[in-house]
Amino acid sequence: MVRPARLVAAVLGLLLLVPTTATAARPDGLEVTGWILQTSPDRLVARNAHGLSTLSVAGVSINATGSRVGGPNENAQRLLAAAHRHGLAAELLLSNYSDRLEDFDRVALHRMLSDPAKIASVASRVAADVTDQGWDSVNVDLEGVRASDADGLVTLVEELQARMPEERTVSIDVSASTSLRVYRERGYLLADLAEAADVIAVMTYDMHGPSWSAPGPIGPLPWQRDALDALLSVVPAEQVLLGVSGYGYSWPTRGTGRSLTLRQVRGLVARDGATAHWRPKLGEWTARLSNGTVLWWSDARSYARRVELAREYGVRGLAVWRLGSADTLR
Repeated sequence: MVRPARLVAAVLGLLLLVPTTATAARPDGLEVTGWILQTSPDRLVARNAHGLSTLSVAGVSINATGSRVGGPNENAQRLLAAAHRHGLAAELLLSNYSDRLEDFDRVALHRMLSDPAKIASVASRVAADVTDQGWDSVNVDLEGVRASDADGLVTLVEELQARMPEERTVSIDVSASTSLRVYRERGYLLADLAEAADVIAVMTYDMHGPSWSAPGPIGPLPWQRDALDALLSVVPAEQVLLGVSGYGYSWPTRGTGRSLTLRQVRGLVARDGATAHWRPKLGEWTARLSNGTVLWWSDARSYARRVELAREYGVRGLAVWRLGSADTLR
């Protein structure tokens, strides 16, 4: 049973978590990309359209041999149409995520990036789909790149650019690091990627997570600053999107935690009668449930702080993972 005092605390905490139009509106002068799963309904696009400039649809994935990529299915094409109905640019996301592995397929990625013929094959198919179906851009989201395949990643971006009409663009997602050395170790030749791509989205989240670290903030502001400092020493600010998490993680006392939508996080806090704590220096929320589970999450208030950070650094805009989990951008 929830104690009355704890219930009052929880309700007050939840009131602090409710997004407002002022904090979630699309910021003037900044582009905002929202990543979306292809199974998401059209109404999710409509609900967030006012806060977006680009919808990035996940999308298509390379096969296990790295030699081919599937075409966008009916759901992806449906979201393409929904984006255009709302005046948004529509981006097709190319990934190495494997449903079979339930993780990014790093072996398949190596097989592709180490073979020029496979790079050309994948680029040709993606470029054709983008051109024929009316996508505005390709978003390259290939994770787990080996340092030895860094040149192959640059070549893929160049091949995509060469095979599409000039008005189509290419963006690439890079995992955040706090030094150029670590960016290189993760397979990112930043100067070359900046030359080849139109936009670089730095994924400044997942510093902590339930399967790879102890409890901690997902994308704390000081860490994001350090990642931007390193990135912007090589990449022009006008090409950079600051990645923003719109989800939470749990760390139970036993077993492995999981990713949570903000609705799920708030439900856990409310049902438990726990108190949510805002950490202003980190720009995130945290709570500890009565069973010892630790929660960290990033919401509309967190997003507002990232808008401030984006303006401070003069970057192009923000990229939010993901619509349907994050607070509505409107």
